[in-house]
Amino acid sequence: MGSSLAVARYLQKKKQLVTVIAPTDYPDFLHWLPGDNNVLVYTDDHDRANGIIEKADLIICLDFNALSRIGEMEEPVRKSSAVKMMIDHHQQPEQFAAYTISEPDICSTCQLVFEWMVDMGDKALIDKEIATCIYTGIMTDTGSFRFPSTTARTHRIVADLIEFGANGADIYNRVMDGSSESRIRLLGFALSEKLRVLPEYKTAYISLSAEELERFNFQKGDTEGFVNYALSVKGILFAAIFMDKDNLRKVSFRSKGDWDVNLFARAHFNGGGHKNAAGGASDLPLDETLQKFVDLLPQYRKELSQE
Repeated sequence: MGSSLAVARYLQKKKQLVTVIAPTDYPDFLHWLPGDNNVLVYTDDHDRANGIIEKADLIICLDFNALSRIGEMEEPVRKSSAVKMMIDHHQQPEQFAAYTISEPDICSTCQLVFEWMVDMGDKALIDKEIATCIYTGIMTDTGSFRFPSTTARTHRIVADLIEFGANGADIYNRVMDGSSESRIRLLGFALSEKLRVLPEYKTAYISLSAEELERFNFQKGDTEGFVNYALSVKGILFAAIFMDKDNLRKVSFRSKGDWDVNLFARAHFNGGGHKNAAGGASDLPLDETLQKFVDLLPQYRKELSQE
């Protein structure tokens, strides 16, 4: 949402008619972002969204690298005669766009968006609202600037964003410190009752059933960051969280060092992402999905034995 809203405001300042369409709704902790009130959620209004997609001259795809990632929007976007552009930082992009900016080594699509605006000669158009959206995307994708993909280049861009008006402390508080009581209770339950540690494989995982999520009044985004608690256990290199969601088991993977969870997710869970952060899904029941995961670990014992 940071990259989408930043690009939208940038193009509006260049006198373009722009609509941001999100495939599904997104967490409450992002709804404060500048321009959010004009976002069209595809699952809320298919007909209106399809009409806009059909008439568009240009479709810019941000922070995803395959049309299958946008769910029900895939078919109308693929069929659209609009020129397509992709700006993304995930590995192994699908070649569907006429123009592609793809740099998997970059920490965030928002960093690429900033550099694109600068390369277009439009750095002077970056205002407080654009800077706030870009800063938010970089901050969240880098785990508040602590992941290895955070470089000196990233920090120089963040310094520029602060000069343009982004307030880092305020953005952090809005994103990270606005948890509902039910989310905090769900986190406590996940850590005290559902965290499993497999020291022989340097692996830890959390699972949450649909019933457990309902018990804690789960809202989209409530489990954001839970997997990082599993990864923070001393000696753990590989962490995962499994959740019942929309008749599928959604999975998020995190890792440290050279253990490549992008390859693991692609090979076994129809997913992908980055070397140290990826996602996937399973159509097996939750208990069978967990058993599949545990049964896979012995074949990766060597990779997981790294220090």
